[in-house]
Amino acid sequence: MLGRIALTTTAAGAAGIAYAAGIERRRWTLRQATLPVLGENARPLRILHISDIHMLPGQRSKQRWIAALDALEPDLVVNTGDNLAHKQAVPAVVRALGPLLNRPGVFIFGSNDYYAPKPKNPARYLLPSAKKKRIHGIPLPWRDLRAAMVERGWHDLTHVRRIVSADGRNIAVAGVDDPHLRRDRYSEIAGRPDRTAALRLGITHSPEPRVLDAFANDGYDLVLAGHTHGGQLRIPGYGALVTNCDLDRSRARGASRWGSHMWLHVSAGLGTSPYAPVRFACPPEASLLTLVPRTNGGETAKPNTRFGARADVR
Repeated sequence: MLGRIALTTTAAGAAGIAYAAGIERRRWTLRQATLPVLGENARPLRILHISDIHMLPGQRSKQRWIAALDALEPDLVVNTGDNLAHKQAVPAVVRALGPLLNRPGVFIFGSNDYYAPKPKNPARYLLPSAKKKRIHGIPLPWRDLRAAMVERGWHDLTHVRRIVSADGRNIAVAGVDDPHLRRDRYSEIAGRPDRTAALRLGITHSPEPRVLDAFANDGYDLVLAGHTHGGQLRIPGYGALVTNCDLDRSRARGASRWGSHMWLHVSAGLGTSPYAPVRFACPPEASLLTLVPRTNGGETAKPNTRFGARADVR
């Protein structure tokens, strides 16, 4: 009897791993939400939030799926970092972003744009991030990726404040370098953003509370972040096991309030480390955010929509 139970448990575990590694991590998903962050009587503004692509050169279906997001016709594209997972992945990322680079866009980088991933003990992921020693791989060609995106008109917001135009409206935007690597220097962008702008938008790779508090104190309406992978492994009814930063588990993905005025949106991202290629109850995602006036009431989160889901054939 005990042998039968053990065999059943082992089989169930193997099936779960096969699903997480072979199916769910390629189940490309579009998440949609409506956020009340604009001024009174403003017309809706659509933001496509892309994060944590972790691209390998041969991930063709991921490239096709991201490129097809252009059909959503967003007013602004926001990329919150960790695009690369290989030193030869820049052409693949540019190919994936392809038509989206013709639209207004802003970006910052994450740790996996600067350094390649390395094999690690999977159990480290479950430890508190403060206790982890950073393990970096070889440097990655992030400067080449930056040059390609800037050449097409996207704005690098690494410790930069500026006004960008989207849908004929001025948006005050600002960003910091990756807080996960402690490269953030918020003091370089500190201060209240332009109050006449239609939207005051901050971006960061890792949603560290110290950075979110700084954006909130300066009066930003919305901050977009990635890094958490939504927990990557989630337990139904419990949620994310960890966030890989100091953000609480309840905010590992999706939208939430941060303080009395600001909203936060964390993308669960589109990829994984090639050394931990699994997702469970947390499919890879991009997010289409429809921003509406605050007077329209609270957030309305629409059901997940699978947008052109395809197997990632290498």
